[in-house]
Amino acid sequence: MASSKDYLTYITEQLSGLEEIRSRAMMSEYILYYRGKVFGGIYDNRFLVKDTAAARRLMPDAVQEFPYEGAKPMLLVSDPDDRALLEALLPAMYEELPEVKPRKKAQKP
Repeated sequence: MASSKDYLTYITEQLSGLEEIRSRAMMSEYILYYRGKVFGGIYDNRFLVKDTAAARRLMPDAVQEFPYEGAKPMLLVSDPDDRALLEALLPAMYEELPEVKPRKKAQKP
């Protein structure tokens, strides 16, 4: 099941108190970035974030779910209406998130 643009809009509105939030469509789902780092995504209209120590500390009852078959488990944000949690969560996770790998340029034959 693909995620809806409406759900993406809802989640990005909930994150609007933070700067440098962006999304990228990827195979009918959405990857979410905070200050240039991937922190989670929208998968089957579920808001999932990377499983980090900070995320576990702020969401101790979070359930692990797989965004898609073969992927690493992520944490389900069960209450995306809680803006205070979201505005604390992303900055807390930031240092634990991996740096984005630069894309390789296509080689010319």
